[in-house]
Amino acid sequence: MSKVFVCPLSLVSATVAGSGARHLVSLINDDTPVVRPVAVPPENHLFLGINDIIEPAEGMILPALEHVQTLVDFVDRWDRERPLVVHCYAGISRSTAAAFIALCAVNPERDEAAIALQMRKASPSATPNSRIVGFGDQLLRRNGRMIEAVKAIGRGEMAVEGMPFAIPIAD
Repeated sequence: MSKVFVCPLSLVSATVAGSGARHLVSLINDDTPVVRPVAVPPENHLFLGINDIIEPAEGMILPALEHVQTLVDFVDRWDRERPLVVHCYAGISRSTAAAFIALCAVNPERDEAAIALQMRKASPSATPNSRIVGFGDQLLRRNGRMIEAVKAIGRGEMAVEGMPFAIPIAD
């Protein structure tokens, strides 16, 4: 069974190598260099240049509906034969939001609260970006359930960098 892995930028290469992933999603500031591991073909690497913010801020890129639509389209094309690795700078907010969206997208009948709780158990520091989750909820037609699920698990423990974790795509 395939999994979605989440990690910080500093552990992308190790996580891709250790998981056998061939698909990678980078959600990171537009000017932050990301070295794509050789195991990930260019067409299997989605780079979303966004900042970890929920309101407009000068000089920063606010996550938008179009960004999340691009993510959902990428996940739809993922063959699920091998794991998907999702990362942001710290592996705490943007990446956990994107992983939550990916897991909901590939499991349209699965309970959002169960997925969010599984994420909390796997990562005490996971704090999914609420703006990104909100767009995912809208695009996946989850009627606010994704937003409520993330609120229910609350803010994660404070951390400078999250520890890598994985969640299977099915129960």
